Amino acid sequence: MDIGGTFTDVVAYDERDGRYRVGKSPTTPDDLTRGALAALSPIAPRAEDVSFLVHGTTQGLNSLLQRRGARVLLLASTGAAQTYHIARGPRTRMYQLHYRKPEPLLPLRDIVHVNGRISAEGEEITRLDEDAVRRAAALFRRGSFTALAVGYLFSCANPAHELRTREVLREELGPEVAISLSHETANEWREYERTSSAVAESYIGPTIRGYLGRLGAALDERGVTAPLHVMQSSGGILTADSARDRPLQTLLSGPVGGTMGGVALAGQLGRPEVICVDMGGTSFDVSLVVDGKPDVVPEVRLDGLPMLMSAVNLHTIGAGGGSVAWVEAGGLRVGPRSAGATPGPACYAQGGESPTVTDANLVLGRIDGDRFAGGRLPLRTDLAERAVCALGARLGLGTSAMAEGICAVANARMAQAIRTITVARGIEPRDFTLVAFGGAGPMHAVFLADELGIGEVVVPRFPGAFSAWGMLQTQIRRDLSEPYFRHGADLDGAHMAGRLSELAEVGLGSLDSEGVPPHARRAEHAVDIRYAAQEYTLAVPLSHAGEPAEPGFLDLVSKRFGQVHESRYGHSNPGAPIEFVTLRTTAWGDLGHAEPERIPESHGPVAVQHERSVTFDGRAWDTAVLHREDLAAGHEFDGPALVVEDTATTVVPPGHRVTVDEFGSLLIQGVRA
Repeated sequence: MDIGGTFTDVVAYDERDGRYRVGKSPTTPDDLTRGALAALSPIAPRAEDVSFLVHGTTQGLNSLLQRRGARVLLLASTGAAQTYHIARGPRTRMYQLHYRKPEPLLPLRDIVHVNGRISAEGEEITRLDEDAVRRAAALFRRGSFTALAVGYLFSCANPAHELRTREVLREELGPEVAISLSHETANEWREYERTSSAVAESYIGPTIRGYLGRLGAALDERGVTAPLHVMQSSGGILTADSARDRPLQTLLSGPVGGTMGGVALAGQLGRPEVICVDMGGTSFDVSLVVDGKPDVVPEVRLDGLPMLMSAVNLHTIGAGGGSVAWVEAGGLRVGPRSAGATPGPACYAQGGESPTVTDANLVLGRIDGDRFAGGRLPLRTDLAERAVCALGARLGLGTSAMAEGICAVANARMAQAIRTITVARGIEPRDFTLVAFGGAGPMHAVFLADELGIGEVVVPRFPGAFSAWGMLQTQIRRDLSEPYFRHGADLDGAHMAGRLSELAEVGLGSLDSEGVPPHARRAEHAVDIRYAAQEYTLAVPLSHAGEPAEPGFLDLVSKRFGQVHESRYGHSNPGAPIEFVTLRTTAWGDLGHAEPERIPESHGPVAVQHERSVTFDGRAWDTAVLHREDLAAGHEFDGPALVVEDTATTVVPPGHRVTVDEFGSLLIQGVRA
């Protein structure tokens, strides 16, 4: 189940016949569980048939971005209590004259100074002032706080003070109080980033816990006995009980499902380099699959705030089907404001009057208004034309030209988002396949590929619910890290191997609570390395936990680091001394996954339902309209064409050819370089 800003999607895999079924329902912002159950009911009418359930949610992300989280009380070390507000000095936007640092999630007055000090080597210098902790508990009771965060200096080297602080707080406030300890949220160096992670987890924690509790209760009431799993930002899943303990891991829960679907699709198609674009009603998300694996980073920034956690590298902008077109300083703008699910675009006939990208596509004939969302939400072309025409009058453009202008501006913004995650990092997008999904992604995918010179576009089955499909393709995942500062010349390989083995033991053991059988567990390892005296690191994979103890390891890992550095930055410095910074272990648990479904082969020509007039480049074209369910493996056809289905519409402009593969994916080629 994937809850988006406009629609809630459900994908079910029937283990008896190996087929997929898809459900879709408008998102209900007042009570998201209502929309989720409405989408689930027609797909799984008998609750006892559900054997596995995974859910992606943007509740925590929305709470953070809209600043609607809990009021947090932060306990910090005396002498360094303002670290969270001082933050970092670099200007991330050098030429922005009115640049301001990101606004913290809590004010200075909500920080309590606690005496006690741990050294960088993990030794206690000053005993913890437990009286100060008890005074903080009293302040918590008196104020309107709903969560606590604890971020002490060097707790990643020795967490004793943070652990004792939690014991004291629970003695004073009871066992149910929400407390995030920085070393548990992010057991890594860099005090500001670690504290920021703990504060963010406390900030969104009550929202996530409350939401998962309500959803779990609603499923229990329906008689669903299968445990609820939640998608993590890292691309793995975990049980809802674990997600309540570590809510920060769910921050990017919703959009990451599409990336994992891209990983599965890349394997099916034999195309290991993939750009995933997810265009829904509210946002446009871009992510990469590199060498068949998701592009995962150890740190993300949301609303300018850093969070240390393993997460799929997503770049998101406010450009979706519901993005509103408007005029500023005589120029056309599209987004980031969205009409959302309520009132929605003007064509929804729910009170919306501003023109949106969906209205523009409808005016151009690129959407079949009668079959939108499977016919459950018929669209009003007259209302879309009225809204687009009114905007066009302000700019001196006709209705059709205005509609194409709206789409062109939206496409330009989305193409720039793709460049940000590729070209800006030294990655050539023309070497990748573009996989398009989301309710609006297939409508714009070929236009984006045209602009970027990408030679192939793939539209998978059920593109409007592809993120939900991707959640059925992943595994249980637990990420562990441990600071490990060593100069290369001082490395004790046997000691590092021992630490990695202990991390693996902890990680694999944690899968007991996730219901993973011992034979279905495995661990992967990496180490963060930098050139001596550098500030930031790169993660270098290891073949197994014992590799550091093998002869020649230092030379081998130095060479491997140089290759990663060359790939990331375009240069390396062979022979330069290196430093080890952080050990990383990922524990995987395989609960099985949904197998790909192959569609029947074609035994005749493509069935064209009818033709309609669609505008491309200012000209009306007679365009074939095909139904996705009528397409079989081996079918081929040329654009212009519209492929209509319940969850999305694929627009194939003139000059492009479509081939249907054995999995039902549309392979679109002939993109102009």
